[in-house]
Amino acid sequence: MAQANAHYAPVREDWLARHAEPALDPELPIIDPHHHLWDRPGWRYLLPELLADTEQGHRILATVFIQCRAMHRAEGPEAMRPIGETEFANGVAAMCASGLYGPIRACAGIVSHADLMLGAAVREVLEAHIRAGNGRFRGIRHIAAWDAEPAVMNPAYSPPQGMLDLPEFRAGFAQLAPLGLSFEAWLYHPQIPELTALARAFPETPIVLNHLGGPLGIGTYAGQREAIFPHWQAAMTELAGCPNVSVKLGGLGMRINGFGFDTAAEPPGSKALAAAWKPYMHTAIEAFGAGRCMFESNFPVDKGSYSYGVFWNACKRLAEGASAEERQALFSGTAARFYRLELPAA
Repeated sequence: MAQANAHYAPVREDWLARHAEPALDPELPIIDPHHHLWDRPGWRYLLPELLADTEQGHRILATVFIQCRAMHRAEGPEAMRPIGETEFANGVAAMCASGLYGPIRACAGIVSHADLMLGAAVREVLEAHIRAGNGRFRGIRHIAAWDAEPAVMNPAYSPPQGMLDLPEFRAGFAQLAPLGLSFEAWLYHPQIPELTALARAFPETPIVLNHLGGPLGIGTYAGQREAIFPHWQAAMTELAGCPNVSVKLGGLGMRINGFGFDTAAEPPGSKALAAAWKPYMHTAIEAFGAGRCMFESNFPVDKGSYSYGVFWNACKRLAEGASAEERQALFSGTAARFYRLELPAA
């Protein structure tokens, strides 16, 4: 299905269907800690679409819904409108908890948006999210992704440069830990040091870095992968020194990363994905340890570049040298711990 927002690679089901693989190690329990649900013009990805992807041979026990501007309230104070996203995701979670849709517990954890630039006043919004989540609400994502390169900027978000350092943002951020909430960090690789400073200033707040820190590869960053990698690696290694920070291994199917999977004549297989991603994935695992790393699908955003089943096969190939304990952490344990998920026995 094509979609209107050109910032994302269009999802072409017929193209994806050209390459299929049987699931490797199909009994390995997986928690997908990063996916979205939405109903946008030309692009619907709701529970039926999610189930069609998660039923591709891998053992997906549960998922975590991540903020994506879905189902905000149409009325009421602007600051409170994102509560609608938590209400929506909790409804999907309740549907899956009924067992009518199989063993998967979709949206077992929920991360939505609250404007942390409101400062201390954001506490009222956070408390409303907690009530709406019915025990499933876990944290906030306030997107900080900013760069001077226009090609990488998502038109849906316009955070100020250096937002993580602003006093009003930090006053809002300070409200998370007292309420037992975590912070979902989405930014680009030149901004990783800003997150390190934030993590050091708030060591009691659990933080998870999305999409391997957003290594950029288009616009002025195109063709610079070998030069950029050491800077990304050094920033990630320094960030790993903050014990309150975990990292999600995925999100590299977006156009901004410059891998170009979506422009190939044929969809990539898991071997090709694993080979392209190995330097990033293995660097992160070595720096943070498996106990602070979790594989993530970032679907349906990354679906423009590869299918769900192929993605998880690539992750399993990347984890081939890991111990049984490390594999358990990478595919489910870290996510279950970070998002405090209580699931039926695997």
